[in-house]
Parts: sequence; C-alpha cells; structure tokens
Amino acid sequence: MALLDVQDLVIDIPVGGGVLHAVSEVSFAVERGETLAIVGESGSGKSLTSLAVMDLLPRVAQRRATRLTFDGTDLLTIPERRMRDLRGSRMAMIFQEPMTSLNPAYTIGNQLTEALLCHENVGAEAARARAIELLERVGIAGAERRLLQYPHQLSGGLRQRVMIAMALMCKPDLIIADEPTTALDVTIQAQILRLLAELKKELNMAMVLITHDLGVVARVADKVAVMYAGAVVERGSARAVFKTPSHPYTRGLLNCIPVSGRTAPGAPLGAIRGQVPNMIGRLTGCAFRNRCDFAAPECAREIHTETVSPGHEVRCIRSEAQNRSAA
Repeated sequence: MALLDVQDLVIDIPVGGGVLHAVSEVSFAVERGETLAIVGESGSGKSLTSLAVMDLLPRVAQRRATRLTFDGTDLLTIPERRMRDLRGSRMAMIFQEPMTSLNPAYTIGNQLTEALLCHENVGAEAARARAIELLERVGIAGAERRLLQYPHQLSGGLRQRVMIAMALMCKPDLIIADEPTTALDVTIQAQILRLLAELKKELNMAMVLITHDLGVVARVADKVAVMYAGAVVERGSARAVFKTPSHPYTRGLLNCIPVSGRTAPGAPLGAIRGQVPNMIGRLTGCAFRNRCDFAAPECAREIHTETVSPGHEVRCIRSEAQNRSAA
C-alpha cells in the first residue's frame, strides 16, 4: 500500500465569473523512501494539490476525490483534530517562501521547538536540543546562537534551511517541498537539493517535490507527474519521462532547457506558443490543444489516459504521432 494515495482529486473555487476548476481529476501515489516530482508552469495547480493533501486550502475551495489516503488513513473524512495531529508530525511541508512562512514576531528557536512540544511528550530542554541538532544537520553554523535570532536577521538560504529543519523536527514520514529553491542562487540551490536527498535517504522519508525546474527533477526524482491547466497530462518514472516524453507539453518544457554540447551559445531557447486557457467554467477536450503542433479535431473530445509503457501514462490521443515525428 502506498504511503500517500491520491485518486481523482478535484479542487473547485467559486469566483466572480463562475467556478475556477483549479485541479481536475489528479491521481498519483508515493511510496516510502520515494520522491515524486510534480512539475508544470505557474498556475497549473501544483501548489493547490499539495495544500489539498495537507488540508490547508482556502475556506472557499471545495475539495473532493475518489481516494485521498495517508498510510491507510482517509484524509477526506478524518476529524480536524486528528488531521492536526498528523500535520507537522507525520506529514510536513516546506513552503515556497520562508520569509512569509516564518513568523517575524517569534525567534527561530520558538518556531522550531513549537512543533515538537505540540506533538511529542518532551520538555523544553529536549526540544531545544533537537532544534540545535537539526540546525547543525542542515548546515547552519552557530546553531545555538541562531535560536535567539528572528527571521529577518537571516539570509534567504539560511531561512530555507530553517524551514527544512522545522519540517524535520518530528521525523515525518512524508515531506512536501513546494518550490524549495525558487528564490535561492544556483550554489545554494544545489546545497539545498543535496541536503534534502541526503535526509530523505537517511530517514527513509517519502517526498513530494513541487517545481517548474526540470533540471532539479532530473537530479532528485524517482517519479514525475507533469501538470497542465489543473490536470496531470503525463506521469511515470523520471527515466521514462525524460527518455520518451510522450505529451507535447512535456516535450515543450524539455525543449526550453539548454543542453550542454547541443545548444549553441547565444542560440534562442525553445518556447511554448500561446497562453494557458481560462480555467473558469468547464473545459472540454485537451486543454493544451490551442498551443499544440499536433492538435486535431478529435482533441476537442474527452481525452482518456493512455499507457505508453508499464508505469508510464499520458493523457493525449496524438502521442504516437508525436513520438514518430520526434524520432
């Protein structure tokens, strides 16, 4: 049984012009010790999917699914009190922007020890010792001194490391990392990714990594789910998706990345023409068809998921033609 099992997740948000169908029938599963990367451009529904798992959606959002379970626990019917027990202890989240996620009115030490004091039967000294241990583990020098500082006194890289330490305080089984390296420079990005990979292996955690950076995905992911306009258009092992991308959107994302030895210096990078469709109101057919070079009249009808190879699925009726053209 998968640690996290999501089947047919739907998130609707009432807005002034109707209903925004932010996430449509998203399905994926994550095993213990495994990293699933959810990729796609901004607005594709990646972050809302993760917030739905943690039950942290805005009040107006409506969440439903065929199945949404964590280690056999139904997250759709679980009481709020029980969900609070899971959240922060067995399920943790690293948010995208640590400066807005950390409370500016409390010290780093207060915020680190809070989760452990709430979820485990330990004293203040034990919680403080655990906080120092984790700050040192994530590469922060002078950890004891840092506990007395406030978020604004730390650099972006240090704040992100504090967020990672906070997520690890209770040794969770699952970590959701929402764009954990977006605001960091390239050197710090590499350090954070290496740290997450080491900790995941050491603690046998499952990780859901949300990103738009396929270079990051190639380095750390076991499985990939590609999202577009609120739906998963392709999913499979990272090897399969990178070796034989079968949806035109996946190919478009990969073509936007410069390849050493193949992309000439100064050469223009690939781009996906057109714009993401309006997701207010019910979309019919393939949402990518207005930007796709392989679009055909039948793309306007209902699109079902097809199997490309064992464990590799694509939501496209023209994937075979596309692959022949690419070959």
